[in-house]
Amino acid sequence: MKSAASEMQARSLLDDLISMQLDGYCGAAWGYNFDWQSRNFFAPRGTATIVPTAFAARALVEGARAFQVEEYLALARSCCDFILKDLPRPVSTDDQICFSYSPYSDTKIFNASLLAGEVLAEVGVMTGEEQLIDYAERAVRYVVKHQRDDGSWTYGTDPKQDWVDNFHTAFVLFSLKRIIDACSLRAQFQPALERGYQYWKKSFFLADGWPKYYDDDPYPADAHAGASAIVTFLELGDLDPESTKLAESVARWTIANLRAKQGFFYYQKRKFYIVKKPYMRWSQAWMLYGLARLLEEGT
Repeated sequence: MKSAASEMQARSLLDDLISMQLDGYCGAAWGYNFDWQSRNFFAPRGTATIVPTAFAARALVEGARAFQVEEYLALARSCCDFILKDLPRPVSTDDQICFSYSPYSDTKIFNASLLAGEVLAEVGVMTGEEQLIDYAERAVRYVVKHQRDDGSWTYGTDPKQDWVDNFHTAFVLFSLKRIIDACSLRAQFQPALERGYQYWKKSFFLADGWPKYYDDDPYPADAHAGASAIVTFLELGDLDPESTKLAESVARWTIANLRAKQGFFYYQKRKFYIVKKPYMRWSQAWMLYGLARLLEEGT
């Protein structure tokens, strides 16, 4: 049972989140308050992209469910307008769709497009809009069509995006699971989810809980990879009775190897040195989220 104090804190954080949305788009959208250079494009400070927008929408959806606040659902619905009106669609057919990363790129990145699909699915089910659910199903079909025979996904479709890494695979699995559950798509897409999970579980973790960065290389050991693994193991718990123990193992390893004496988490442990930068977005926030999810499980 949630306490009045915890609800007040959660709603205060949601209010802060709402105050940070960006102007100039067709729907509610969020971006970073710093310049960001990805491997594929440059996003100046204040550029809306699907990843922070989808994470904001996820918080708003969960807030709407927990607190029955109409404003939260209305803003999450507005995020759908950003997705459908602002984001390019480098692939759009009758049965498949791919949403780009930002309004200013035409990337075909699987986890990013599926995050858009997750928002559309969750909101569409809550508002009863079949069109949003249809878009979400098409987004899933595009990603599943690009799953490799071994169950993995590359980062994207471009030849320069052909690596397979831990946390982007985890993001695909997380969003795929949520869309399947929200839209009752188990018969169509559950086998792809299960094959992807088995590949991820087998390929990205050492026996002591070390979350490998790539499927073929453990380095760099990365707090973001550890945190997203904790969350994804817990989210997909109904696929695997070992999932909670695996999440605990990753948490223990990450705390033992990437946590500073002051309490924050280092960015990465590389082969010969540690990158000690305390990134808020990639390391601290994600580890806080992952460890909070573990506490929710009662571990």
